[in-house]
Amino acid sequence: MSLFIEKIIISVVQIALFAAIPLIWWMISERKECSFLEWIGIKKIKDDGESKTFIWIFAATICFWVLSIFILQSLKDSEMATSAFSGMGMSAIPAVLIYAVFNTALSEELLFRGFLLKRSMDKFGFSAGNLIQSILFGLMHGVMFFTAVGSFKAVLITVFTGGMGWIMGYINEKKAGGSILPSWGSHALANIFSGVCSAFLIFS
Repeated sequence: MSLFIEKIIISVVQIALFAAIPLIWWMISERKECSFLEWIGIKKIKDDGESKTFIWIFAATICFWVLSIFILQSLKDSEMATSAFSGMGMSAIPAVLIYAVFNTALSEELLFRGFLLKRSMDKFGFSAGNLIQSILFGLMHGVMFFTAVGSFKAVLITVFTGGMGWIMGYINEKKAGGSILPSWGSHALANIFSGVCSAFLIFS
């Protein structure tokens, strides 16, 4: 099986798994109020001009890239999700795009900014809700690298990714009218960057 097809299959499975609880929740509680896509935040970005939404998105994407460089440097001798593309060059690009846009970015944004943030925000308010989802987002990334890089770097990865999760939650809810498209886009671009770096052995 080619790497491209493998990433498509993995993406479909992961999106289904990450969207399962939100979908069940919506069907039980909100089905009659709005569509699932709108409820989860897959909707048009609202930009009134004064919010400078796209400047915020651009700045967040740059921050994501800087974070990606830090993680790639920290884990250059360790096995990562992007290691599957290592040294493949241009032939890896189609698989990188599927991995970055759907396998990781979409599934994680559906769960963290689309579901956890919005439901926590409804219950506890924006500040607490955004903090909750960002901490969980950071922990998910930090814990998986704990044995590979040691406690200090794992804590830094947790803090940095959690911080990015908080920023993207803020942009989505306060600048983009509740759309998760900004965080999906920035997240995907960061993972494309990581995948391309692996494919062309940059930072190795």
